[in-house]
Amino acid sequence: MNDTILSVLIFTALALAALGAVKRIGLWRQGRADATSMSMGELIASLAKVPRRYGVDLHHVVARDRYMANTHVATGGGFVAAALLMVVVYGFGIDSAWLGVLLLLASGAMFGGALFVRRRRLDPPARLSLGPWMRLPKSLLVFSASLFVMSLSLVLPEGVGGMISGGILGLVLVAGIAWGLLEMIVGMTGGGSRITGPMKHAFAGALHLAFHRRPARFSTRDSAGIRDSALLPLDLTNREAPLGVGKPSDFNWRQLLGFDACVQCGRCEAVCPAFAAGQPLNPKKLIQDMVVGMAGGSDAAYAGSPYPGDEPRRAPGQHGGGPQQTIVGASPHARPAAQAVDSDSQTVASGPIQIKAAPGEATDGDKLIHEFKVLVEPETLWACTTCRACVEECPMMIEHVDAIVDMRRHMTLEQGATPGKGVEVLDNLIATDNPGGFALEARLHWAADLDLPRIAEVQAAREAARDPRPVEALLWLGDGAFDMRNQRTLRAFVQVLRAAGVDFAILGAEERDSGDVARRLGDEATFQSLATRNIATLSKYRFARIITCDPHSFHVLGREYAAFGGDYLVNHHTSYMNELLAAGRLSLDATRLATLGAVTWHDPCYLGRYNGEFEAPRSLLAALGLEVREMQRSGFRSRCCGGGGGAPVTDIPGKQRIPDMRMGDVRETGAEVVAVGCPQCTAMLEGVVAPAGEAEPQVLDLAELMARALVLEASTQGLAASTTQPTDAEVAA
Repeated sequence: MNDTILSVLIFTALALAALGAVKRIGLWRQGRADATSMSMGELIASLAKVPRRYGVDLHHVVARDRYMANTHVATGGGFVAAALLMVVVYGFGIDSAWLGVLLLLASGAMFGGALFVRRRRLDPPARLSLGPWMRLPKSLLVFSASLFVMSLSLVLPEGVGGMISGGILGLVLVAGIAWGLLEMIVGMTGGGSRITGPMKHAFAGALHLAFHRRPARFSTRDSAGIRDSALLPLDLTNREAPLGVGKPSDFNWRQLLGFDACVQCGRCEAVCPAFAAGQPLNPKKLIQDMVVGMAGGSDAAYAGSPYPGDEPRRAPGQHGGGPQQTIVGASPHARPAAQAVDSDSQTVASGPIQIKAAPGEATDGDKLIHEFKVLVEPETLWACTTCRACVEECPMMIEHVDAIVDMRRHMTLEQGATPGKGVEVLDNLIATDNPGGFALEARLHWAADLDLPRIAEVQAAREAARDPRPVEALLWLGDGAFDMRNQRTLRAFVQVLRAAGVDFAILGAEERDSGDVARRLGDEATFQSLATRNIATLSKYRFARIITCDPHSFHVLGREYAAFGGDYLVNHHTSYMNELLAAGRLSLDATRLATLGAVTWHDPCYLGRYNGEFEAPRSLLAALGLEVREMQRSGFRSRCCGGGGGAPVTDIPGKQRIPDMRMGDVRETGAEVVAVGCPQCTAMLEGVVAPAGEAEPQVLDLAELMARALVLEASTQGLAASTTQPTDAEVAA
């Protein structure tokens, strides 16, 4: 009798799971389709990649927390194995002692994992969501224990086994199994933020691995995955395509699928610099808001950390929406627009933002009284520094930054709602091709005494001499060349290039902004204009590679121009100096830096997390003979300086500044110098004021350290002398 009940229960659970799966697939299909459809063969091939992507790529991230990695394998793996065996044994009635032993092992492993889940939930880390998730250990333990005891009837003598599976005890065990199945599977059929079943995460997560929109991130049998971090371009020629994402259904279906894979582990929250600074961004909450918008509903059931800030409008229960409703709340930065009320549909327009009023909801003139009841506030998106710390830590490989920039694109291109000085920066880029509004010729004022070779003149001279050689390196100065502090870095790097005898040249006044800040602020049109014109300029010249001191230009030129026909070998100056050193083209005297003291290296986000370059800067510091003290947040877990993603110009307030926190990390090491490799990092970290009574560590670019340690040949001393950076006293004078 109890076996029959259990069989019915199993097939009922499977039916409910299938209904839930169909419902989730329907929600994902609300998103935009790919440009080309997927054939059946491609679909099967994608699904076949899941085991490797799960076992290698995903587990590589999960294993960073060894405790949870082992727990996840025992609990999740035990449940999947037990569920499959349950279908065979109890669903189809295939009774076997061997199957019983396997079922005991699977349920036992699950029970062991559940004990660790319970231990973690007794004193959960702040990043974990609470609420319904706090029931999870109980349901896991009851399910696995009940199944384990029920399975004993398969391996014990028939009389004893019958006593276990029959009568009152059997009913109790079936009830325990039913509770666990309902908690883990039926939750998948819910809607909005009410979905709590872990099987929803497992189902969506597996398909997300199969149909990830960045397949290059995954390894193959022949090679490791790459840091596929270039933003995907908008098709500005398609008048039917939305400019960015204004409502959940504007996301690509693969993105909606990825949002559903989130299990609210909070790893993204724990590493987000904006969240730590008290700015109104929590990447975990943002992804859950996207799930709410996709399914329809409100965030009232969200039980994790809210967006930081004391404003009541950021508390759970104050946001909601649907797949066809506006994501971002009315922005004070939006361009003026006529306001109107449609009495029939109760649609209220506030600027360019459309907000649905509930039937009978009171309105005040042309605005809703509760205008903030939307999915996301504008400042939440503008607080992001695009550092990709959240993406790096996410075990499900969700692309938070892609989603944020997609929504920024809508705000900037459709609404004109860029905050702070963002509008001025974008206007300058449109008018003058640089964010500061300077004349392009001014980019070289700092180098008036250096006689830097222009590539146009070098190539013309070589063509006249029938010399086919390309320039060895094209030095991309970047917009840091307009900044007096970064000019010292550039002078130092030029000194290194000349000491190594590098055949280099510059574009001069032909160099425009790379477009990084425009793209991160959502102005894809300005970015593409800058990119195509820069590519047209570069196509006129012959050079072997591009080198730059700016990781943002390094990333954009090397990773994002390829989509527009600009395929170049691009080096960051730290990796290029390391290459020169390894080739024996540079001589160093480490004793010249002996008075500096200990040094710590700050990994720029766009060099490290975006492009995987962690070793070259450290190799240079080792070659300089410096004592290096690593910060706790270093390498792929380095804390952002706060200078990326247009954050310095959008200037979203928080409880503290991100660069202040980073310099706090530096002071914890006791280092006297923080070595950097990015003009934005230099500016942000040098802008920190030390606490009273403490000396602020000196901020020096690696090029400056290299230039100080150079041993110059007699033939290059004259050239190097002209490039020597001014001393601090000279700058002050």
